[in-house]
Amino acid sequence: MLAEELSPRDAANPEGLDASASFVERVFREYSERVSLQPYDAEGLRVRNVCARFGPEGGPRIVVGAHYDAAGPYPGADDNASGVAGLLELARLLSEDPPASDVELVSFPLEEPPFFMTPWMGSAVHARSLKEAEVEVRAMIALEMIGYFSDEPHSQRFPLGLLKPFYPSTGNFIAVVGKWGQGKLVREVREGMRAATPLGVESITAPRILPGVTLSDHRSYWKQGYPAVMLTDTAFFRNANYHTPHDTPDTLDYHRMAQVVDGVRGAVDSLAG
Repeated sequence: MLAEELSPRDAANPEGLDASASFVERVFREYSERVSLQPYDAEGLRVRNVCARFGPEGGPRIVVGAHYDAAGPYPGADDNASGVAGLLELARLLSEDPPASDVELVSFPLEEPPFFMTPWMGSAVHARSLKEAEVEVRAMIALEMIGYFSDEPHSQRFPLGLLKPFYPSTGNFIAVVGKWGQGKLVREVREGMRAATPLGVESITAPRILPGVTLSDHRSYWKQGYPAVMLTDTAFFRNANYHTPHDTPDTLDYHRMAQVVDGVRGAVDSLAG
């Protein structure tokens, strides 16, 4: 839907952003009675976060998010319609079997340039609102490109050659990425996923200067002092279609995407205790 019918959906095409937000809201409302919008202005552009809550109210909150905008006028199927699709499917799963603690699903605008790493990212707005409301966040998981997999040998690349001995050289796994100091959360999410999906789940806890570690919405929660990780197919370290017209729905692996979502549900349940 996002990549074929609602694109382009970047900052230069506000109609696409608005239609994408409305689509996410419509699906969320099928699964939750606690859907809310968080509208704001970004240098004259009116946009909104779309939020849905599940489980009991109060207590530490688990946040799972994915950005619905795309880079430029491109389809953005993997980046990041795949993450939004995963978020919507997670909403269905949580509606059928509510979690043991408070879970908030959020879809964000303006993750991509020209607003990346600015206060106008949707995730930055959301993270600030949680901090201002003194909400305790157990963990945040950013779904950032979860649809591209390859069984070709040597299809996986790395930001540093030193990593090669420690990870598969075939791009058929999903990765949990966190920063130094949050290794416990990275392990919790990884093990929660592994218990719930047959898909390979790898993880890395690395300094923020390592290329790729900060490139998603989880960094907005780090800035507010919250524990957060990114869940990713590793983007341009695997998918050559990244930020091009070739990032189309036909290039994605929907069976493995479903396995990713099963894993995320497992991680949410593990974090919820």
